[in-house]
Formats: sequence, C-alpha cells, structure tokens
Amino acid sequence: MAVKKEPSGRRSVEAQVEVPGTPEEVWQAIATGPGISSWFVPTTLDEKVGGSTKSSFGPGMDSDAKITVWAPAKRFVAESQEGPGTVATEWTVEARDGGTCVVRVVHSWFATTDDWDGQFEGHSYGWITFFQNLRLYLQHFRGQASSIAALSAMSKDNDAWDRLVGPLGLADASAGARFATPAGIPELRGVVEIVSPPQWPGLQLRLEQPVPGIAHLFAMPMGGPILLTVRLYLYGDAARVVANHVEADWRRWLDRQFPPQT
Repeated sequence: MAVKKEPSGRRSVEAQVEVPGTPEEVWQAIATGPGISSWFVPTTLDEKVGGSTKSSFGPGMDSDAKITVWAPAKRFVAESQEGPGTVATEWTVEARDGGTCVVRVVHSWFATTDDWDGQFEGHSYGWITFFQNLRLYLQHFRGQASSIAALSAMSKDNDAWDRLVGPLGLADASAGARFATPAGIPELRGVVEIVSPPQWPGLQLRLEQPVPGIAHLFAMPMGGPILLTVRLYLYGDAARVVANHVEADWRRWLDRQFPPQT
C-alpha cells in the first residue's frame, strides 16, 4: 500500500482484514503470544503498558518492541527502533455486525526522505498475506495454540517456485480444490484455500493430514537469490507429538530439492 505522507513529516502504511469472531476472541489471536504464534511467527508479548514483545522470523532475525498503549479488545501500540528511527505499530479491533471484526495494523514513523518508503510498503503487503492466515485460523482453529514447523531454502534459479510446488502437485492449484502430495514427498492433504497472484507467488492450504492445520508456502526475491518458505501451523494435541518429525521430513526433502549453497 502507498505511504501516506503528512505535512508534519509523519508517514504511515496500513493493512486491514475482516475476520470472524468477537472482539475478545480476535484480541486473543492478535495480542497474546500464543495467539500471534498460531498464525504468524513465534512471538512473546507482555500484555501491559511497558511490556515487551518479540517476534522471531528465523535465526538472528528477531523483532523487538515496547508496548506504549494497551486497551484490551480494542487497541495496542508497540514502538520499535528501525531504519528511520522510532516506528510505532498500532493494532486495532473494530466489531462489525454479523459476528465479525475488522483488524487494522498501522506502521508510522517520521522522515524527511523517501528512503524507507519501499520497505514499509512491502510490510503492508506482507501483512495482507499473513492476515489471510489469521482469517483461516479464526474460521477453523479459533482459540487453539499451534506447533510451528518453519523451513526455508534459497535458490538462484528463476523457476525456483515451480521446483517447490510442482513436485507437491500444486503447480496448477486453484482455490477450493482438494490436494494430496504424491508418494515420496512429506505428507500434506487438505484443501487449497488461497492462491496468491503470480507476482507474489504463494499458497495457503488448510490441512487435514498429517494433522489439522494451515500450510503457508511462498517465494520472496532477495535481490538475486529467491527465498522459499514452507511454514506449517499444526493444531491439536497430536501436533505437539508430530511437529519435530514433520519438520525433519521437510528439511530433508528441501535439502534434496534445493541443496544448500556453499
């Protein structure tokens, strides 16, 4: 989304989504560590003004912030130190008729140049994608904690996305279609929920096997190499038992498909 620029020097980007659930249920999903970890990335959060929050995107890629506003079931703000300086991230929950809520996230900062605008525009598009996970979570797994299997691989090949999803039988995936990975591939079976546009390759799948859950697969250019991510959110008591096994199976398969660069 385009950066909004104000005469004061304040700049901001935002993203929003309408999701099922009461404000209290939605708040649990966006403003508690277990809730956020069930559809985003592993996160801890102290639920109070002055509390800290940390989200882990991978080894050495933690995002830390301090909570400055805390109004349960309505709004919270966390401030972090990033490229342009202090960045405030505001989350709000607004109830709508029909048992839904609108979740909105706004990043704001002060700047006199456009140096960081592109990065924050990318943040807003990233939230749109992860908000699809949030909607699926609240539709099908509301209130459940997840066990996460998060894996990635790098490739310099232009056909890297096809090499990821082709062997899974998902090269021509369409929303609403049932799918099952073929023999020799780590087991996934369920329903294709969301197919992202070709310029932002990605899939979101609702899983029935190996256990109920959500699979989020996407490709992201990294200035040359392409980062391929497979993130599985697994729910229920069985998930805690199988998560490590599932992650190991996917690690072996990804390493065969995309041998680590030396």
